[in-house]
Amino acid sequence: MAKRLFVGNLPYTVDDNQLNQLFGEVGTVSSATVIIDRMSGRSKGFGFVEMATDEESDKAIETLNGREVDGRKMLVNEARPMEERPRRDFGGSRGGDRGPRRDFGGGRGNDRGGRY
Repeated sequence: MAKRLFVGNLPYTVDDNQLNQLFGEVGTVSSATVIIDRMSGRSKGFGFVEMATDEESDKAIETLNGREVDGRKMLVNEARPMEERPRRDFGGSRGGDRGPRRDFGGGRGNDRGGRY
């Protein structure tokens, strides 16, 4: 299996097709993906490319690393495996025991005659 390449410092206008064409100049591209922000729908400025062979991957790194695209120098290197990140808990408490909830009154119908 060919190496997966990380491509950083991409202009935000570059899409999957343009990335595929850039790396297609060097060899056969198996896949080319620009990473998109879920919230905004815009490019995050980086992506991943898989070439058909290790030799083509090495050639792509050698040829395209530092190449200027729309005024930005691309960073191309072998991708590292994704690191395990702690899972975010959106459902419950944000940590620590806060103890029992208290009602401080302030409205009508409390046992203090509504004075607080």
